[in-house]
Amino acid sequence: MTGRAGRRLPARVRAAVPVLVPALLATVDALLVNGAGFGLGMGMSLLAAVALLWRRRFPVPVFLATLPGIYIGYIWFAPMIALYTVATHRTDRRLLGAAGLLLAVAHFVPYPVSDFSLSDRRQTALLLVDALVTAATPVTLGLLTRTRRELATRLDELTRSRAREDRLLADQVLATERARLAREMHDVVAHQVSLISLQAGAVQISTRDAQARDGATKIRELSVRTLEELRHMVGILRAAGADTEELTPQPSLADLPRLIELSALDVTYDNECDPAAERSEPVERAAFRTVQEALTNARKHAPGARVRVRVAGTGTGTTAPGLLVEVRNGPPDAAAPAPDLPGGGHGLVGLRERAQSLGGTLRAHRTEDGGFVVRAELPLGS
Repeated sequence: MTGRAGRRLPARVRAAVPVLVPALLATVDALLVNGAGFGLGMGMSLLAAVALLWRRRFPVPVFLATLPGIYIGYIWFAPMIALYTVATHRTDRRLLGAAGLLLAVAHFVPYPVSDFSLSDRRQTALLLVDALVTAATPVTLGLLTRTRRELATRLDELTRSRAREDRLLADQVLATERARLAREMHDVVAHQVSLISLQAGAVQISTRDAQARDGATKIRELSVRTLEELRHMVGILRAAGADTEELTPQPSLADLPRLIELSALDVTYDNECDPAAERSEPVERAAFRTVQEALTNARKHAPGARVRVRVAGTGTGTTAPGLLVEVRNGPPDAAAPAPDLPGGGHGLVGLRERAQSLGGTLRAHRTEDGGFVVRAELPLGS
């Protein structure tokens, strides 16, 4: 507790110094001008010094409270500091002019007023100049201080605005680079997949084995589907705001049976969704991609395993309706050959980001029996 108080003490001291120091200076000024005796002048001077403690909260009333001190007690510090505070906190020029005029009059006119005389013109001119300078100096310093603060605030806003523009520019450059890389990926992958499709077509025509012909047919269909999806993604990148309705439709839950059929895996598909439920296209697309990625991972890492795909609605009367997508595979079959398929390790990361962008969640982990489960929960209206 002591250590925390010690750490807070310097901040408190720094906050108290601008409040206490002007009052102390005004008190010293009152003692030097009025002496040690206590009279009307000393009382007005000390009142002006004490009033400076509230100068930031009540700048105009505090300034008015210091005027008797300069008129009766002939002090300078308290009214000048109070007028400086008015200039820094108030923007009304008429108010500043009136306050400066009051200070100049209180400084120029002697106490009592009966002692006022214009017989000595030189002395009167000097007193008038002194009064005007005494009033103009705190007003000028206060205006300069306020202008400096406003400039610092505007500079800070410009700095933050420039930082936001730099981030937006960096994001735009990154998006442009990603689009370029996507187009390059399309060119490379499309060429390779086209060769695979041609080879599968050749096998489909030349072979007499029905199983081999069926496998070649599936490979050809998968190749064509991959090319269509690649072209669609690149078309979105090149559209730049064009009407997306003209593009090829994206996959949905209705395409899952065909995807499972082409996966060549031992898959059990359970569709428990309400056919009348309305789901947005991004949600159905995310559900399809989740199943697609999970089946690909099962093919890579668990060859020969049994897979169960379950799609169901979630939500009750107290919770918002949603869509549950769960793909669970068992342990791999040791007798099944492991396919030599490349993997970047980013599939589940992308699925998790897609689910979070829709307001849902995605969890993926190993099971106790050595299998793996991917479970996504998505809101219907995203």
